[in-house]
Amino acid sequence: MSPSTPLSACNATGGSAAPIDPFLPDENQIVVLGIGNVLWADEGFGVRCVEALQRHWDFGPHVRLVDGGTQGLYLIQHVQAARKLLIFDAIDYGLAPGTLKLVENDEVPRFMGAKKMSLHQTGFQEVLMLALLTEKFPEQVLLVGCQPEELEDYGGSLRPVVKLAMEDALALGVDRLRQWGAAPVPRDVPPGEGEVVTVPTLSMAAYEDGRPPAEAACRMGDERFLAPVTERV
Repeated sequence: MSPSTPLSACNATGGSAAPIDPFLPDENQIVVLGIGNVLWADEGFGVRCVEALQRHWDFGPHVRLVDGGTQGLYLIQHVQAARKLLIFDAIDYGLAPGTLKLVENDEVPRFMGAKKMSLHQTGFQEVLMLALLTEKFPEQVLLVGCQPEELEDYGGSLRPVVKLAMEDALALGVDRLRQWGAAPVPRDVPPGEGEVVTVPTLSMAAYEDGRPPAEAACRMGDERFLAPVTERV
């Protein structure tokens, strides 16, 4: 994605009122950011959380939900514009799969750089450090991280234990957003296709319905091209 990509392609959406410009400072702006790669099983935890949050909740016009995917440094404008920042991500804590852990404020950039699972975490740590360097770091930051079970299943979806953890993660997120003044209200109907924060073709339902079974897709690797374990260096 280039910096000139239209806002609609950045997978960001505001509350029920008219959209606000995420690149303009707002003393009350709250940003909810889900990061990760939905193509690699539990790596998609953060994105799926933001998708589910929007499907079930509506917020005030000063709240912006962002599917950050693996955009890395292109997320800097969202972080710099936020007064309060809520992040959902899959984090390797070395705990049991599905375990949630909360990290707050100045600990977040240091923690995300401690044990990287993928390149998106390297890029986002740089985003946070750049926000600190430019003195545009949010006043309050909460990272809701989930211990993944599987990261090597290309084309796979969240494992059941991680998918189950989403419910508690969203409850924690909504509770903090309520404390921050985000004015969460349960939705009567899900958002329309033009409002959704995640590209419709990559929504969890479409993604899971459209993917072939693992044995047909060789998502774990095609044994015809993998050297036997004894031959690997």
